[in-house]
Amino acid sequence: MTLSQPEAFARIRLLRSPNIGPVSYRQLLARFGTAEAAIEALPDLGSRGKTPYRPAPVDRIEREILGVRKAGARYLFHDQPDYPALLAQLDSAPPIITCRGNLALASQPCVAMVGARNASAAAVKLARDFASELSQAGFTVVSGLARGIDGACHEGAFPRTIAVIASGIDIAYPPQHTKLQERIANEGLLIAEQPPGTEPRGRHFPSRNRIIAGLASGTLVVEAAPKSGSLITARLAGEAGREVMAIPGSPLDTRSLGCNQLIRDGAVLVQSAEDVIELLEGFTGAPRSTFRVEEGGSVFDYSELRGLEWGEAKAGDGGEGVQRLLTKAPVAVDELIRQSGENPADVHMALLEMEIAGQLERHPGGLVSLNGAGREYGL
Repeated sequence: MTLSQPEAFARIRLLRSPNIGPVSYRQLLARFGTAEAAIEALPDLGSRGKTPYRPAPVDRIEREILGVRKAGARYLFHDQPDYPALLAQLDSAPPIITCRGNLALASQPCVAMVGARNASAAAVKLARDFASELSQAGFTVVSGLARGIDGACHEGAFPRTIAVIASGIDIAYPPQHTKLQERIANEGLLIAEQPPGTEPRGRHFPSRNRIIAGLASGTLVVEAAPKSGSLITARLAGEAGREVMAIPGSPLDTRSLGCNQLIRDGAVLVQSAEDVIELLEGFTGAPRSTFRVEEGGSVFDYSELRGLEWGEAKAGDGGEGVQRLLTKAPVAVDELIRQSGENPADVHMALLEMEIAGQLERHPGGLVSLNGAGREYGL
């Protein structure tokens, strides 16, 4: 589709406005038809907040667009035909990304490869060799341009590689990969979700990881310690219904314990690039891996909280009734609809108004909570 310049500008402004994430962005577009109309409605929708709601300033968006052009990048919107199809399947897919390079690489079969920053020499070589073989077999290798395993994967697969960065498209990070990042932007594909000029921060990396996992039909973890960012990527791949694979390592090396745990939890053990190719060729959306793990263990049994922390809500209470059902413990939207007795459209609208006012947070799996539980994955 072809967007008019005013609508494209309004979409960027809408996404950059306070408390607007991928889910609320799409709900606003669906409700109002255009971003221009949604922008007009935002102050009224955000009236629940303690202070008047103001969309992102126009001059800030003008500066951002100039920054994208100066970097030699382009915007890609979620409903354009060249937006990566697998990424678009995520509920939390970024509505707008900036990119440099060969966008066709994202339409080819992709495999994500991630691992430790302080990787062993053997693992770095293994990652480079795997990436080289996979690229020669026709796969695009996706990674996060970090030190260690990520960098080796990009180098091995070059130029059939995609780097997803946690900064703006114009910021090189880490500094030692400045030349590699520019090389990928010129001959591979460089993708960023954050606006230009954004320095990478801790909260940006899980958000970046969901894009890495979302672009690929499978994620391979080469070497990773327990609780590493690579395991977040693996978990996100599992939640998205993609293959999760891991290369086993010595139990005496802490850098291998994360991979070994993944295999124990249902990831597919792979020992060669041929194993990966066999799993991913003709991937139909039915992964062989059984790796599905919730962060922090099992999910709450929300039924135990009824009448205790949620208060009493009655059918017909509208948004106020929905708000009284919420705490900082994430709960499924379907459960809110069931308990409130409200029309689903009214519940979704109440939640949207709360989110815009800064009172609501969204979590993976269609869960919501009152603000304060920690915003993740760019939602």
